[in-house]
Amino acid sequence: MDDDAGMPEPVRPAPTTGPRQTWAGLPWPVRTAVTWSACLLVIAAGLWLLGQVAVLLAPLAVALAGTLFLAALLDPVLVRLRRLRVPAALAALLSILLLLGILVGVGALVWNLTASQFGELSQQLDEGLQRSRDFVTSTLPVTDQQLDRLVEQVRQGLSSGAPDPVSGARRAAEVVGSLLLGLVLLFFLLKDGRSMWRWVLRRLAGPRRDLTAEAGRAGWRTLGAYSRGTMIIAAIDALGIGLALVVLRVPLALPLALITFLGGFVPIIGATVAGAVAVLVALAANGPTTALLTLAAVIAVQQIEGNLLEPLVMRRQVQLHPAVILVVVTAGTLVAGVAGAFVSVPIAAVLWRVLDTVQRHRSGEVTRRAEATG
Repeated sequence: MDDDAGMPEPVRPAPTTGPRQTWAGLPWPVRTAVTWSACLLVIAAGLWLLGQVAVLLAPLAVALAGTLFLAALLDPVLVRLRRLRVPAALAALLSILLLLGILVGVGALVWNLTASQFGELSQQLDEGLQRSRDFVTSTLPVTDQQLDRLVEQVRQGLSSGAPDPVSGARRAAEVVGSLLLGLVLLFFLLKDGRSMWRWVLRRLAGPRRDLTAEAGRAGWRTLGAYSRGTMIIAAIDALGIGLALVVLRVPLALPLALITFLGGFVPIIGATVAGAVAVLVALAANGPTTALLTLAAVIAVQQIEGNLLEPLVMRRQVQLHPAVILVVVTAGTLVAGVAGAFVSVPIAAVLWRVLDTVQRHRSGEVTRRAEATG
């Protein structure tokens, strides 16, 4: 009979080469680097996925953003019409007709005054670029051949990125569809926007309702301040630079003022491009002295805008760092072109305001709980 029969088997020691043991045996800097790398990969994958969805839904997203922008712009008109006991549908329709009337009227007036001058504007820009080229080649250690090679590379890059006729037609159809969709959404948003928002709030309960209501009000105030403030600031910039061009006797002052007004809707980049165009035209028409005076006038107007008008008109509702604005405008341009550049900053401003409101609301709750328990 075996003496070991019925005896329990000895306990074997746990293996020391498993995944947990290997992970525990790594130095802590390696474990930290691996953890952060995995988190960054997950975040990058999520951002890439969001980018792909944004590209696919860019026309819809731009239409929605533009609709909200116009709704915030027309909201004071709608409120005044409603106070006059005008029905909601008629008030919304009258607000949209007022907007279309202003756009069509101003567009027709500007076109009649400047249509014959845009050809001359192109010639002046070409002459200004040629003078700038002569200045570069005569001042810097750059030859004509090197500059021609650089210009040709830029031109080839732009031509390679240009859409073919099929994609151009598709993009035109998308633009028309987005405009029609935006008008329809604008009507319903003006007519039923407040009732839809109250319906959303009724579906929430407890603290979430108060938080959502507060964040929604903050976001809507920010969008309204941005839309009306941008319109006012762009008009003041166009008026100031246009008057400076008239005083300096720079030709094509009205088309340049129109370009400045349109550029005011794209922060930083739009003003820079519009100012560069004005300086080039002044250089071509009246020489370097007038070009320098035009540059000084453009810088002065932009400094007054940034340091006085923007804080006064926006009333600190929109607080985004210039670096953030540059990144947001670039991202919007890459995703949806010029339309993306127009709507990217208000979207970022509203999101920042909503997140800031949520954070302050939660911080207030934590403070109140601490005071109650203390």
